Amino acid sequence: MRLCVFALKLRSVFHPLNTSTHYDVAIIGAGMSGLAAGIRLAHFGKKVCIFERHNAVGGLNGFYSLGGRKYDVGLHAMTNFVRPGVKGTPLTKLLRQLRIDRDEFALCEQKQSRVAFGPNGETSLRFTNDFAVFESEVARQFPAQIDGFRALVQVIRTHDEVALDTGYQSAREIVRRHLSDPLLEDMIFCPVMYYGSANEHDMDFSQFVIMFKALFFEGFARPFDGVRVILRVLVDKYRQAGGERRMKCGVARIVAQNGRAATLVLDDGTEVTADHVISSAGAAETQRLIESPITHPQSQITTGHPVGRLSYAETITVLDRQPAALGWGDDTIIFFNDSERFTYARSETQVDTRSGVICFPNNFDYGPDRQLAEGWFRCTCLASHALWADLPEEQYRADKAARYAEIQRSARRFLPPVDDATLTAATVATDMFTPRTITKFTGHLGGAIYGSPQKIRDGRTALSNLYLCGTDQGFLGITGAMLSGISMANLHVLAAK
Repeated sequence: MRLCVFALKLRSVFHPLNTSTHYDVAIIGAGMSGLAAGIRLAHFGKKVCIFERHNAVGGLNGFYSLGGRKYDVGLHAMTNFVRPGVKGTPLTKLLRQLRIDRDEFALCEQKQSRVAFGPNGETSLRFTNDFAVFESEVARQFPAQIDGFRALVQVIRTHDEVALDTGYQSAREIVRRHLSDPLLEDMIFCPVMYYGSANEHDMDFSQFVIMFKALFFEGFARPFDGVRVILRVLVDKYRQAGGERRMKCGVARIVAQNGRAATLVLDDGTEVTADHVISSAGAAETQRLIESPITHPQSQITTGHPVGRLSYAETITVLDRQPAALGWGDDTIIFFNDSERFTYARSETQVDTRSGVICFPNNFDYGPDRQLAEGWFRCTCLASHALWADLPEEQYRADKAARYAEIQRSARRFLPPVDDATLTAATVATDMFTPRTITKFTGHLGGAIYGSPQKIRDGRTALSNLYLCGTDQGFLGITGAMLSGISMANLHVLAAK
């Protein structure tokens, strides 16, 4: 009953008789970054409204109901976890800036995760929320590389990854200055890329550092009830601070005048104005909203801003027993690759099952005598938006069923064996999302999970009062998304003179 009430609260619209049309700040999108920006601004007395096209908050990190169950979208784990008392980290910063007590997120740590490479995962690196475990695993598997690895770690520790004026540096190039074994290189890049790279094959070193720290220096955690716990906290904080949100009320166009975002035209034709506009829609997606695109000397966005090429498909299997009952109880998340080299690029087929991510939400440390009511088995692989986008509905459903089976077969190679009959008997429900699903519910062109490969660190656009937050600003993951919203609110609104 409490979950049902919460779902209704998330989908609520503020008072329908509100006729205000001008705001200090209008925010496009009620994902993690948009909500965080709204909370931060509302705390300082700004009149803020979030406009969201869909009926639920969360964007890429939301949830949906199907068959009486709540399915998380996006959240495998919340990265950047640190234990109480650790200061100066992304998690502690966002909690302070949003005035959230860490107990409100009720985060439970992972048990252990691993990176598994080879046709059946013959080479494996285990890691936990204690970095020493990962370092010892590298020393065990790659003894000739450990000195170089430690030198690389020191470079990562001292790099200022959040500087807004840092230019692009090849992460592969920097890593190769310290590591000579391509297998170890790929095993490090696989989880970092899957959890936060919009670039094929390589990534910007600052992005690499952000994700390396998030995964290995800090770690994974999850609320017992999943992403809806985090969303409930954010929505409540935003409402308590006096923020307004309009659900099922997207922005259809941004009317530009004299180099500014002059008017927002909503899906229903209503027009609103704001002193500042923050968009979490993405760079190319935001540019497409501008009714009369302009050229500005300092603009980093043009109508040709590159659209992301990387999208995913994910299968979700609900079990009538805990994964541990099938022998799958040791690992929280597994990053796998079956090939000689790890290929992170747009798939040439509907799904690329050579590599991927397995997640068992049951395998977090929820405390003694506390476990999820059902078992969950999630598998994610790279996928082609183009090969899913325009399929007739009947063909789309048939292809989903075929690719579901293909993804499952690939992922199970990296798990203790369970025969098909046993897994079938244990399965009580399944679902799958594709790049087409991502575009439908997020508006991301190309189904690009991490947006454009070209990030805009300062969030500035061609219009002087329009700024980006979220995916294309460059801070990724759930924690990164919230920090992006906070940073852009601080930089462009609260610090503005």
